[in-house]
Amino acid sequence: MSHSIWLAVGLLLIAEGIGPLLTPNGWRRMLSQLSQQPNSLLRRIGGCLVVAGIVIVYFYLI
Repeated sequence: MSHSIWLAVGLLLIAEGIGPLLTPNGWRRMLSQLSQQPNSLLRRIGGCLVVAGIVIVYFYLI
């Protein structure tokens, strides 16, 4: 179990690091635009990401 968690964290860090590594200016613009969005939209985006993650984990564990 511990091995799987570290693998997941490593993959997450790789996925999160690709944007600023390849296109730092585009990544900065995206963060600037996100910071100007209303809280309700950010919550909706966060909720969708959580649901997508739960679905992926569910299908992986089946």
